[in-house]
Amino acid sequence: MIYKEERIGDATLRFYVLSNYSEIDIKRRRAMVLICPGGGYHFCSNREAEAVAIRFNSMGYNAAVLFYSTAPFDSYDEIPDSWEGVWPKPLEELAASVAYIRTNADELNTDKDKISVLGFSAGGHLAASIGVFWPKYGEKCRPNALVLCYSVITSGPLAHEGSIRNLIGNRSSLREKVSLEKQVSGLTPPSFIWTTRTDHSVPYENSVLFKQALDRFGVRNEFVLYEGSGGHGYSLGTDEVSSSKHPGVVSEVHDWPERTDSFLVSVFGSKF
Repeated sequence: MIYKEERIGDATLRFYVLSNYSEIDIKRRRAMVLICPGGGYHFCSNREAEAVAIRFNSMGYNAAVLFYSTAPFDSYDEIPDSWEGVWPKPLEELAASVAYIRTNADELNTDKDKISVLGFSAGGHLAASIGVFWPKYGEKCRPNALVLCYSVITSGPLAHEGSIRNLIGNRSSLREKVSLEKQVSGLTPPSFIWTTRTDHSVPYENSVLFKQALDRFGVRNEFVLYEGSGGHGYSLGTDEVSSSKHPGVVSEVHDWPERTDSFLVSVFGSKF
């Protein structure tokens, strides 16, 4: 395995790249999954980082995790009225990361036309943002697919206000721009979307709004709504990612990586 880190501005891009072998295929170029952890735009959750990368490695994907810039507050209650938000810095870091992977695809044993951006919660908002705004940054920054996991999408009545406040602060003029269901176009990449009906932090309707927008533009997508059990931030739903705030196993969501794999293979034709 190739394990390395690159600085992308103030962000860190960490790679988990599977090695090639002459016994199998020394020239193999795999699909890459670029992961954006959640954390309400005030941190990047390790529960949604390395364990997820290794899970996708186990299915034959190269993986990377972007630890993007976030707001400097420990809680949503600490956000001052004077805060102007981190927008668009995380998006610029993600755009540069996609471009880095595409430019260095051979070194990373990666197929430059099979780059997916996967995000959780606020990281899902970031992933969806590059999905809708990539034309501003150019073709090298275009994801070939999106994977959106219980994602923050809207800044409307169903918004996760903490994420939106960290993102844009007091710049109310940006609220409509970061309401991503309003920014979808026919250029938005094919998307796999999953969430849980009982999510108590980011209402499942966020994901529904994005799916409906994709449908209006005829963009290929698959939407999975798990019944859930009231939680948020399930990640893989395994013991590996359990914590004091996210205890135990959530077996209902265990199959989302396999469903994602099936969707990506159907979009790309193969993962390598």
